[in-house]
Amino acid sequence: MSWMKKSALLASITSVALVGAACGNNEEGGAAEGGDALSGKVVMDGSSTVFPIMEAVAEEYSAEQPEVEVTVGVSGTGGGFKRFVTGETDFSNASREIKEEEAAEAEKNGVKFTQLSVALDGLSLVVNPANDWAQDITIEELNKMWTDTNIKTWKDVRSDWPDEEISFFAPGKDSGTYDFFDEKVLNETDIRQDAQLSEDDNVLVTGVAGTEGAIGFFGFAYYLENKDTLRALNVEGVEPTHDTINDLSYPLSREIYTYVNNASLKDKEQVADFARFMNENAADLSEEVGYVKMEQGRYDENMKMIDEIAGE
Repeated sequence: MSWMKKSALLASITSVALVGAACGNNEEGGAAEGGDALSGKVVMDGSSTVFPIMEAVAEEYSAEQPEVEVTVGVSGTGGGFKRFVTGETDFSNASREIKEEEAAEAEKNGVKFTQLSVALDGLSLVVNPANDWAQDITIEELNKMWTDTNIKTWKDVRSDWPDEEISFFAPGKDSGTYDFFDEKVLNETDIRQDAQLSEDDNVLVTGVAGTEGAIGFFGFAYYLENKDTLRALNVEGVEPTHDTINDLSYPLSREIYTYVNNASLKDKEQVADFARFMNENAADLSEEVGYVKMEQGRYDENMKMIDEIAGE
C-alpha cells in the first residue's frame, strides 16, 4: 500500500501515532541502556500537504528507534502553529512560512524555533476527467472564477468553454495551501462563499472526482496519487511536473517546511535524533510520496542548523 493511500485511511482522525514495541517511557526520553537506543516522544502537527512525507519518515524512523513514540498530527498549517507557538509540539509542519503574528505569539511564550525546508511542491489545479475543454488556465482566470460569484459556469470564464456549472473545492482556511493560493491567486481577496472547504485533501479529491464540472486544488502529491480520477490543468501554459516544480518554472511552485522547537532540539535527544534522520531521508521519501526533493545543499544547510542548536 502506498504512503498516500495509507494517509487516506487515516483521514478521519486528527493524528497518527507511530509507536514501537515499548512506548511506556517518559516524555523527555533519552538514551536507553546500550547507548544507541532512545525512548520518549516526538510530537508534531500541522500541514496535510507535508503529512505524507512526515508519515513516511516516522514509519522509517520507528524501525530504527522502536521505543520512540512519534505522533504526526494533521490539523492544517494554521492549526499546527496554534499548538507549536505555545510549546505544545516539537515540530510544526507547514506549507507556508510562519506568519508575523504567529512568530510574535511564539516569542511571547518563549518559544524559539528553526525553519527547516523539507521539499518542493507545486499547488495543482485539478478537474474531473470528463472535463475535456479546459487544458490551460491563467492566474487571472483563476482569480476571476474563485472570487466572482457571478461566474457560475465554465462559459462565464472563457466564451468557448461549455455552459457547464462549476463546483469549487478548496482546502480550509487553516491550511497553508489555502494561504498560498490566497496570496498567489486570490490577491488576498475573500474566496467565493459557495466554495466547499475542507482541511482533508482526500475530501477534495472525492469532490472533484465525483462532480463533472468541478475544480479544486491541493499539493502535487495528492494529484499524482489520484491522477487516474483527476486531471491537472496547465497554469500559464506550464504543466505541473517534477521538472517544472524543481526549476520553479511552474507558477505555483513552493517550498514546504517543518519548524522545530529549539528547546526540544537541544534538550530532548530523541527530537534531535529524529530531526537528523528526517533531514537525511527527506529527499528520497519526498520523491517516494510524490513531491520533489531539493538540491543537496539545502539539506546540508538544515543539518548545520540542527547541529548548531542540538550540539554535535
